[in-house]
Formats: sequence, C-alpha cells, structure tokens
Amino acid sequence: MPSITVNVDDDLKDQMERHPEINWSEVTRQAIQEKIEALEVMDELTSGSELTESDVADIAEKINESARERVEEESE
Repeated sequence: MPSITVNVDDDLKDQMERHPEINWSEVTRQAIQEKIEALEVMDELTSGSELTESDVADIAEKINESARERVEEESE
C-alpha cells in the first residue's frame, strides 16, 4: 500500500499525541475516502449541469464541512 505524508502544525500534532489510542493514519484515510466519494457524487450531479464554478465551490464547501464534522464525531 502506498504511503503519503501529511503536514500538521505543532499545536495539532501535540493534540494528536494526547490521544495515542486513535489511529491517525486511519482517520486520515477515511477523511480522504469520504472526500473522494463526495467529489464523485458531485461530478455525477454536475455533469451536464448549468451550475457555475462558484456554485460548485459553494456545494463543495458544504460537503467538506459535513465530512469534517463526521470525522470529528467518529474520532471522539
């Protein structure tokens, strides 16, 4: 399985280290997977659509917010 590197600031790293019971690689993998799935749905919904790039960006931000909230809930 390929590896990727994710950069986080010192404060976030300190917070992560306070929770060694969490598999942060898995949390990251799940967040990426959810983002990819959301993008694929968006691609399907917007193919042939008359939405502007701004409309799509607004929708994407709402999806990102929802995904972030879901990851936070799952990691608690």
